[in-house]
Amino acid sequence: MDGRKLFAGACEFIAGAATIDALPKNALPEIAFVGRSNVGKSSLINALTGRRALARVSHTPGATKQINFFRLGETCTLVDLPGYGYARASKALSADWQRLIFAYLRGRANLARTLLLIDARRGIMQPDRDAIQLLDESAVSYAGVLTKTDELAEVELRDVQAATETELSRRTAAHPQLFATSARKGRGLDALKDHIAALAEAWGGRV
Repeated sequence: MDGRKLFAGACEFIAGAATIDALPKNALPEIAFVGRSNVGKSSLINALTGRRALARVSHTPGATKQINFFRLGETCTLVDLPGYGYARASKALSADWQRLIFAYLRGRANLARTLLLIDARRGIMQPDRDAIQLLDESAVSYAGVLTKTDELAEVELRDVQAATETELSRRTAAHPQLFATSARKGRGLDALKDHIAALAEAWGGRV
């Protein structure tokens, strides 16, 4: 399946869920986007789909508190998970996030892959490691995606890529391919589209 063709088709918001009970029933394979607050999840989803305002871009880290679902044609569903690790978030909110997000990640039968977004300017930080540990323990398959790579010089980016690949290679549930992207410049988007399309195609016989 051609990734560019897949993402050129219709994409629409179908549901938002702030609790597990509110999660929509869905037979299509789901690709979940997860990462620290302000890592650029919504911007990346908008860039992939070519729609400026499909996913809401907040300038207030930690503002999104629900799971948002976007159906990509009749092929798969993109899932935008609330950000984690915002320093000003209360402990109660952090606990609520963990319960909601990881209940989704552990229990969603049609979750094809989780995309773990990592800010290229900072690399893997402790909140990311905490999320990675939970993903590993839950046997949830995930792939690393560097965001905001346009803000680094090429030599800096190579160092960040190497360090990230090395750390993820030691993780049991991590996919071996790391994606380096820029929502603003379009870097790496075609490779990520192809990856998502391949996941949807592989799932085809199971829908």
